[in-house]
Amino acid sequence: MLGEFIINKETIAGKLENIKAIIFDWDGVFHSGYKKNNSESSFSEADSMGINMLRFSYYLKNNKIPYTAIITGENNETASYFAKRERFDHIFLKSKNKIEVLEWLTQYKGFTSKEVLFVFDDILDLSMAKACGLRFMVNRDASFMLKNYCRENKLCDYISKNDGGNHAIREICELIIALAGDYSEVIEKRIAFTGAYSEYIQIRNAITTQSSMLNQ
Repeated sequence: MLGEFIINKETIAGKLENIKAIIFDWDGVFHSGYKKNNSESSFSEADSMGINMLRFSYYLKNNKIPYTAIITGENNETASYFAKRERFDHIFLKSKNKIEVLEWLTQYKGFTSKEVLFVFDDILDLSMAKACGLRFMVNRDASFMLKNYCRENKLCDYISKNDGGNHAIREICELIIALAGDYSEVIEKRIAFTGAYSEYIQIRNAITTQSSMLNQ
């Protein structure tokens, strides 16, 4: 089942056509939010597959891979490992004021704020969510007042049904691919593994992940 649309599907689909960068928060998005005292956390292979298919979907439409990054407020070894394993373009560590990441993307990568899609879950993310072109909020039942605040202040466009510990990213990725209109094509070409997917994975695997601490 789907989550809650704050704006309608058609509007989201239209905005997707302008997206060039996909940015994910880490804690509470890739996992439940629980961590060990060394900031170690976890991630889901189902979410990993969802992101890979989302990037492949973008590649099929645009003949290039979207700029993809993770933001975390800690120096998180798990997040760094995941970003490098999945060949993300960047991981931003110890990012407490996340709007600075958006400003960096604008200044150094040439994206406008409206070309950025942001997946987030909590208060620390709202300065960035306010400015981004598309905002997907990961659900957490305990944050009922925060969800209401985001609805009222138009800080999100969709709230997932699943939470970070239950494959919210997979839900969001599948939704975006479906709204882009090529879900079956993406799956069929991934199954084949040759042709377009083979070309995509070679380009993806050539990406070297950069790491930054903008607030240091």
